[in-house]
Amino acid sequence: MAGNKRIIARNKKARHDYFIEETIEAGIVLKGTEVKSIRQGKVNLKDSYAMVEDGEVFLNNMHISPYEQGNIYNVDPLRKRKLLLHKREINKLIGYTTQKGYSLIPLSVYFKNGKVKIELAIAKGKKIYDKRQDIAKKDAERRMRKHMSLKNRY
Repeated sequence: MAGNKRIIARNKKARHDYFIEETIEAGIVLKGTEVKSIRQGKVNLKDSYAMVEDGEVFLNNMHISPYEQGNIYNVDPLRKRKLLLHKREINKLIGYTTQKGYSLIPLSVYFKNGKVKIELAIAKGKKIYDKRQDIAKKDAERRMRKHMSLKNRY
């Protein structure tokens, strides 16, 4: 049974800046009032990335805004957060990240069965000409759809 999934935040630039090779779902270790802030949608994945250190995976630069009613229980919004993965998944990530050009990029944060999960992508950076090709392809598809919708009217 697939659990109900409620997406909180997406990293929109990730698919623009990277070729997505594979995705993995990971749990995330949170402290104090971070879950309450995430429930309010106060998460930013824009410049975040993951790294493998000493056989563990950590997420860097994910901004979770402090909870308003949190007072002393709030933690640093940009702190390093540990990701929860199986050993074989971590070994797979180590294999990918040792190859030149591969990065671990978070695509989205969501709730699944009441737990905060993160969709992590094994991605390869795009060059400027790749981005231009993607933009040109999207533009051509948009023009074709517009042309077809105009053609279907008559």
